[in-house]
Amino acid sequence: MKGETIVEACYVFKEETILTVLKTSIFFSGDGFSAYDSKGELVFRVDWYGADTDNTEVVLMDATGRCLLTVCRKRPSLHHRWEGFLGERSEGQKPIFSVSRSAIIERCNVTVEMYNTLGEEYHIEGSLAQRCCKIFDANNETMAEIRRKVDALSNVMLGKDVLSLNVKPGFDGAFAMALVIILDQIDGYDYLDNSPYNNIISYKSI
Repeated sequence: MKGETIVEACYVFKEETILTVLKTSIFFSGDGFSAYDSKGELVFRVDWYGADTDNTEVVLMDATGRCLLTVCRKRPSLHHRWEGFLGERSEGQKPIFSVSRSAIIERCNVTVEMYNTLGEEYHIEGSLAQRCCKIFDANNETMAEIRRKVDALSNVMLGKDVLSLNVKPGFDGAFAMALVIILDQIDGYDYLDNSPYNNIISYKSI
């Protein structure tokens, strides 16, 4: 819902905001993301460490390293179920949303339940693996869009690990970034898939 704070009020932008999201090393420890605003200022950081980690818990931080949100993969789970917790997750803390893939074989339907909001739903069309997807609200209005970054001066498309996250006014940018993290874990390494729209993703509150 427009104007609703999901993670933190300062990230509910009043104007359309484009973040440049860089996916860092996929070969060495320290794999993660960095997100920058139009002035080149760091907005979000996502880090996880260790060559043998399976990334079952990932932390979204602000520019200073303060934990904004923790996303955790539920195990055992056949549906890539993830949960989001405000701040640094503590024992017994309840999640504010969950994300799960409803189809095991065909990656075509992922559902997100919002635990703190009644009657609101979102859906995503497209695929992060193809670097092309949009988040819509219940009225089919675009809330955020993820694409390959295009250099504004040269009009050249940058590498597949450089994304553009376009957040519409009134949508929580930190929540949008959290969805990027989870979608990357679900299908981010299937970039060479031939279908440009292999996912339709629904967000539904309870």
